[in-house]
Amino acid sequence: MKILDKYLLKTFLLTFTTVFVILFFIFILQTVWLFISELAGKDLDLILVVKFLLFSMPRIIPLVLPLSVLLASIMTFGNLAENYEFAAMKSSGISLQRAMRVLIIFIFVLSIVAFWFANNVIPYAEYKFVNFRKNIAQAKPAMAIAEGQFNDVGTYNIKVNKKTGENGNHLTGVTIHEKANNMGENKTVIKAKTGELVSNEKSSILKLVLNDGYYYQDVTPKKYEDRAKMPFIKGKFKTQIINIDLSELNKVDDSKESIAGTNAMLNVNELRYTLDSLSKNLDNEIVSFSENINQRVGIKKFHSDSKKDIKKKQLPNDLLSIYSNKDKLDILKMASSNITSTIYSIETTQKDLKDKQRDINRHLTALYEKFVIAFACFLMFFIGAPLGAIIRKGGLGLPIVFAVLIFITFHFINTFGKRLSQEGGMTPFMGSWMSSFILSPLAILLTYRATNDNGLINFDAITTPISQLFQKIYERFLPAQKQK
Repeated sequence: MKILDKYLLKTFLLTFTTVFVILFFIFILQTVWLFISELAGKDLDLILVVKFLLFSMPRIIPLVLPLSVLLASIMTFGNLAENYEFAAMKSSGISLQRAMRVLIIFIFVLSIVAFWFANNVIPYAEYKFVNFRKNIAQAKPAMAIAEGQFNDVGTYNIKVNKKTGENGNHLTGVTIHEKANNMGENKTVIKAKTGELVSNEKSSILKLVLNDGYYYQDVTPKKYEDRAKMPFIKGKFKTQIINIDLSELNKVDDSKESIAGTNAMLNVNELRYTLDSLSKNLDNEIVSFSENINQRVGIKKFHSDSKKDIKKKQLPNDLLSIYSNKDKLDILKMASSNITSTIYSIETTQKDLKDKQRDINRHLTALYEKFVIAFACFLMFFIGAPLGAIIRKGGLGLPIVFAVLIFITFHFINTFGKRLSQEGGMTPFMGSWMSSFILSPLAILLTYRATNDNGLINFDAITTPISQLFQKIYERFLPAQKQK
């Protein structure tokens, strides 16, 4: 390897590593802020918090890596151009393509590593991350309940005055509000002097054992004026056990940038196998439903027997004319009922089929995303390197502005395309690759202009006509002022 290649590679690697660490730290803080409700006030020890962050780190790589390549490329080549090092290279007969050669090899290796990481490490980390969030309450049940405040746990709002014991399992001063099924006011209140949390890591049921308490339950009378006569029911207990389902405690919210199913936990081979199964199931369900509808409306029977019936007897134009008024009414009611039932069945099945197609689209998007991250490294390098050579500015000023604008555009188009493809607005392939297809011409244009020593925009072509126009106006206006 020549001295120039070593110098360029060392400069780029130093800048890339610095930028990557800074951006990674920023996105980690964003992750902490996103899940702050699951970490703050839960009495989690340091080991659980570290595990939480470690399992959430790999999902940040698809965002940090392309942005780091873009910013490092702009800063590296901007510094070289600003310090006239490119001018020295060109005077020695070294072109921009020759200077980029060693970095292209590095980006190629980085793309392979990025694909391997997206195909193996990220699915494993996502699996561990989801299961960690799901089972964190079972590993430390007292985490689900913080002191001195009401905690939304399953179908209960629980407040405890104090927690004691090695794992905080022993509770003092327990107040429980049971949620109403009809979304109305809470009608059941349970108060106990002490309590104990008992859990099993293999089960999603959290057992709450209450001691020495009372429960109060409102009674809704048939008549409103009898409400004062039956305000509530009061009961006393020595020991009462409440089973709380924790399966919904750490449910992932689809509105966040998070996992929307198991598709993010699968590698390429598993995704292809799953897609094959999902597609076959969808096709079989469509065929089965269509045959069922045909049998219900009698289409097959009509097609098979219509010719024979026509040959035997000519049907009248008005079929209802051969029936009495009572029979006509019964036939019309039956037909209306069948039509309503058939339409309801079609609408329900159509919604179910759309959900299954949406699930297939999500799996296809997850499959294509593993290849998009590898191509994004190449794309951002071929945008950043020539752009840095054109603007001739290094440091953290103008390069950050260009990098953020380009990456926001890339990320917005990528997110928009994925959401649109999941809803069936376009194919998952186009939704996943749309951002790359749109920005590829920009990479080609910048590389061409940097190779031919052209600026980003030919400002003379814009400013010259404007200056000539003002010159003509000035020349016409000046004689008129002199005559006055």
